[in-house]
Amino acid sequence: MKKIFLASIIFCAIHSYTFSQTFTRQDSLRGSITLERAWWDVTFYHLDIEVKPDSKWIGGKNTIRYSVLEPHTVMQIDLQKPLNIEKVTQDGKTLFVKSDGNAHFITLKKKQKKGASEEVVVYYSGHPREAKKAPWDGGISWKLDAAGNPFIGSSCQGLGASVWWPNKDHMYDEVDSLAISVRVPKKLTNVSNGRLKKIEDHTNNTRTFHWVVQNPINNYGVNINIGNYVHFGETYKGENGSLDMDYWVLKHNLEKAKEQFKDAPRTIEAFEHWFGPYPFYEDSYKLVEAPYLGMEHQSSVTYGNGFKNGYLGTDLSGSGWGLKFDFIIVHESGHEWFANNITYKDIADMWVHESFTAYAESLFVEYFYGKEAGNAYVVGTKHAIQNDKPIIGTYNVNQGGSGDQYYKGANMLHTLRQLIEDDEKWRKILRGLNRDFWHQTVTTQQIENYLSEKSGIDLNAFFNQYLRDTRIPMVEFKVNERILSFRYTNVVQGFDMPVKLFVNNQIHWILPKPEWNVLLVSFPIDNVHLDANFLVEDFLVK
Repeated sequence: MKKIFLASIIFCAIHSYTFSQTFTRQDSLRGSITLERAWWDVTFYHLDIEVKPDSKWIGGKNTIRYSVLEPHTVMQIDLQKPLNIEKVTQDGKTLFVKSDGNAHFITLKKKQKKGASEEVVVYYSGHPREAKKAPWDGGISWKLDAAGNPFIGSSCQGLGASVWWPNKDHMYDEVDSLAISVRVPKKLTNVSNGRLKKIEDHTNNTRTFHWVVQNPINNYGVNINIGNYVHFGETYKGENGSLDMDYWVLKHNLEKAKEQFKDAPRTIEAFEHWFGPYPFYEDSYKLVEAPYLGMEHQSSVTYGNGFKNGYLGTDLSGSGWGLKFDFIIVHESGHEWFANNITYKDIADMWVHESFTAYAESLFVEYFYGKEAGNAYVVGTKHAIQNDKPIIGTYNVNQGGSGDQYYKGANMLHTLRQLIEDDEKWRKILRGLNRDFWHQTVTTQQIENYLSEKSGIDLNAFFNQYLRDTRIPMVEFKVNERILSFRYTNVVQGFDMPVKLFVNNQIHWILPKPEWNVLLVSFPIDNVHLDANFLVEDFLVK
């Protein structure tokens, strides 16, 4: 498979961002912690809506409960056009709303006292943006299944949850808990996050599905899935007890799903080993068929991989191991740890989600098929690396970095594992990340500092090289009988990573510098190459 093709299909929650260096006021209102956001902490949402498939319409209200951090009079709520805010109330009184593009500024009448718990109710309706190429270019997907029934799903990472419901649309402030009530035609089922508490029937041939999420959840992790679903499930005996695993698929795919979804408990088993307990036992685990490829919606992972192993039947690593598992089940479920448990505060740090989860694919392979298989998988993904732009994006304007945050980031982490050498220590670090940042939003600096501290290695230049520079370090060699000369090129200042070298198939650790250094061996040199498990290139100087 060609490198260009691989890069063009970057998948699942892999999104196409525009890396423009020109930003607008709307970018700043969307991507920064504005004064109108900073003074309040969102604690609870109750999103109560009706979805009308025939007219592609959504309407209803979101009750927003919040804690006052500092007294203020203006609150920012986000909702994207063409949806409209109809009114906002507090204590039954209608409030003044001034709109600036997709940001809406609400003037509060009631005095906001520090420490108080308050709520506002936002009423809205309209025809939300239709997804053009979900999940990469998201919104609402309005499709039909093979029997002609409506088949609907939301996907909005990067674009923002405000594309279909009003909320505080910035990742730094996760809501503590959530209720979501979705009214649909009676022949259909809505599956959302958390646990189904009740189904309420109405006289006009509709019914409402009431779901409750007990854990903190990021905005883009909230979802709706509407279709002619059937349900089956199982209970997994995990690290924190019994985990309910529920599967929702279209009726005609039930038998295929019963076979393919056997990868779901395998995924939980592997990732609990590597990362620690599944983070949302209280909310269960769900795998839900969707009208697009898939997405990591918290406790409601969406699936559209055609009930095939690999990525739509293809091994993205080229190693052969990628056909041993269903890519979407493994990758998207991996995000329950890195994205939903540990969540970036700013999308510029999306590598925290994607590098770890892309690397998790190889850990799944290793858990079931051995270390050599896992190594072959992650090393095989190197050919997807583009080195086009830095992995870290621009802060405060809702801009992600390069798509290299997937497999360049995965191979960066794999390289770090080689430096640590002790596999059990590496596993403890991965589990420690999920324990020590449990249900938190984080910055890249927190993650970098943690990895440096727990590994005992100063990784400042390491991360500057791989996250903030586009170049892959290169080791140049010169051979003169028994003398091997070597040096680093294409490196940032201070980059001094040791690498494992094979000289005539014998292992040597070397510490290249920008200046030439030498290795003396007791035999004529006829073969030199670096360990492929390092994200480093080599070049033999003639």
